[in-house]
Amino acid sequence: MCNDYEQHVAWAEYCRMMESLALRVPVQQSELDLPQADDIRINDPAPIMRAAAGGDAIELATMTFGFPPAGPKGGPVFNFRSEGRQFANSKRCLVPASGFFEFTGTKYPKAKHRFSLNGSPFLAIAGLWRDGAGNKPPTFTMLTTDPGPDVAPYHNRQVVVLEPENWAAWIDLTKPETELLRPLPAGSLLVETVRPESV
Repeated sequence: MCNDYEQHVAWAEYCRMMESLALRVPVQQSELDLPQADDIRINDPAPIMRAAAGGDAIELATMTFGFPPAGPKGGPVFNFRSEGRQFANSKRCLVPASGFFEFTGTKYPKAKHRFSLNGSPFLAIAGLWRDGAGNKPPTFTMLTTDPGPDVAPYHNRQVVVLEPENWAAWIDLTKPETELLRPLPAGSLLVETVRPESV
């Protein structure tokens, strides 16, 4: 599953995309709220997009990747199955990324494949966020679904990549979950092998 993604979204590009979607960016935000990273992994801090207080803008907020373990023996919940669930009472967010990675093979290091959104400067993954408990920071997780045709050759699950026109619909939940939380059609994701399998 997706436990590694990259974030190389330029601030000007982010603002242009948000303007094209008629999504307001709070005036106090800047490129400092969208730090660049080659690999964001479980327990790393990273920006997410969520409804700002008052609900008239989408703000960036830094959170830790992965909900805390549900029990004493579990690990962080970084991927959350979406099928058959309702999220009206959840804190919904988008995870901005220039690409996410899947891995194949049996020998370490495994082959590494990068997925990006065809025709878009960056993508957004449907997510959930939670306030931090005590002195812990807030956290986020990514929603998953059955793999679409672009991901199926590499993995039996995939994160939910939303088309840009559905970003606000996920934040505000103005469309049914079943319409939003599904894989994109064939050819929506570009796939590039960035590290071949070890021999």
